[in-house]
Amino acid sequence: MRLTSPSFEDNGTIPAKFTCDGENINPALRISDVPEKTQSLVLIMDDPDVPAEVRLERIWDHWVVFDIPPDTKEILENSNPGVRGKSNYPHTNYSGPCPPPQYQPTEHRYFFKLYALDKKLELSEGATKAEVESAMQGHIIAEAQLVGKYDRT
Repeated sequence: MRLTSPSFEDNGTIPAKFTCDGENINPALRISDVPEKTQSLVLIMDDPDVPAEVRLERIWDHWVVFDIPPDTKEILENSNPGVRGKSNYPHTNYSGPCPPPQYQPTEHRYFFKLYALDKKLELSEGATKAEVESAMQGHIIAEAQLVGKYDRT
């Protein structure tokens, strides 16, 4: 399974348009080579470069979407491809990169993680990343990842 974006290359810079410094909309994503037995897809975007002073767990969840139809080939900019989960923001929408410039490192990595599952999760909208990950256990049949970087300085 593959996850790519026409907006940035793997390990490349995420354009400001998709961050808190721009329109703060999700970038377009392309999905390919999804296994035939897939019943649903899950997409999680998080930042593992968060200083402990900001978040003790050192991970910030930016986007959680589950029960995405398995025949999805593209997620358009500024779209919602499935059931929205809860991120670390007070809403369930995409929230783009926004690393606080006063903490080091100033460049953060953003992991877009795609999972193919052998079932639909059928959780309620607003389920947390932890709830989604728990429900996925034992049902992941493929994974793909795309990493983008962003620096506000």
